[in-house]
Amino acid sequence: MKAVACTRVWRWAVGLVFVLCGVSAWAQNVGSVVQLNGTLSAQRADSGTRILSLKSAVILGDTLTTQKDSYAQINFTDGSAATLRPNTTMKIEQYQFDRNKPQEDSMAMRLLKGGLRSVTGLIGKRGNQDAYKIQTSTATIGIRGSSGDTLECMQGCEGVTGKSGGLAPGVYHITHTGIYIMVTKGGSILIAAGEIGFANDPDKPPVLLSDDPGLGLDPFPFSLGSYEPVQECIVR
Repeated sequence: MKAVACTRVWRWAVGLVFVLCGVSAWAQNVGSVVQLNGTLSAQRADSGTRILSLKSAVILGDTLTTQKDSYAQINFTDGSAATLRPNTTMKIEQYQFDRNKPQEDSMAMRLLKGGLRSVTGLIGKRGNQDAYKIQTSTATIGIRGSSGDTLECMQGCEGVTGKSGGLAPGVYHITHTGIYIMVTKGGSILIAAGEIGFANDPDKPPVLLSDDPGLGLDPFPFSLGSYEPVQECIVR
């Protein structure tokens, strides 16, 4: 009877861990939804598409999509954040953060379409400064600073901001604080605070724009809060 009771307790404990972490076995919780206005969904290889809500876990490999007029802020376990604008799709392709192993830090978000604001956490600050990347169809953007907006408009940006539908095809990045680097096969540029980088051909170097082409970066419908690290939960 004792063996049966122990087995039941063990099964209950394992089930509780899965519930608390909000992930399936072998999945890594890399952050959570801390702000949401509208609809945010996550495409997952093991469980299809699900609608996320406030405090929902975000998992390594998730492809996140906001709908029309929808905004979502994701805080990651290293203290960084990504705030998605409407009509945006972004995949979390790589994430490695261990407080005791800064040399192994890595993060790669693939912006498939739309726009997001990125804010740096510990990844990219404490070890390899090239550990944090935003990948697009045309250029890779490295974060060597604090905050900036990136728009992937190669296939159009209708509805991402109030004016983005009129933008020429390409990838745009504006740095708000710190410094970012935009890299293509053809070369690279540093984008300092207040500057706008642009790339529309992966084989040509990106350029700095002399004027705002009409990004129309509308204010978010919620206050962008602090970017404190959220609890990391890994089920093995």
